[in-house]
Amino acid sequence: MSQFELLEVVVLSRDLPEYDLRAGDAGTIVEVYDDSNFEVEFIEASGKTRALLTLSSDDIRAVVAGEMLTVRESAPPYN
Repeated sequence: MSQFELLEVVVLSRDLPEYDLRAGDAGTIVEVYDDSNFEVEFIEASGKTRALLTLSSDDIRAVVAGEMLTVRESAPPYN
């Protein structure tokens, strides 16, 4: 069984500069392919999708109790 579930909020474990994503950014799992591969959507505060990426369990981690979400300015979208 996968450690992550569909629609779970997860945290990026590493920077992905090509998408202007940083370790610590939150995303939502929108597809579970198998125990270690997931489609994760990262959205801007406006609700617009920033990136929809296939990531491995090494690229994401679970949210830890007590963590706070923040808002940061990002580069213009790459789409």
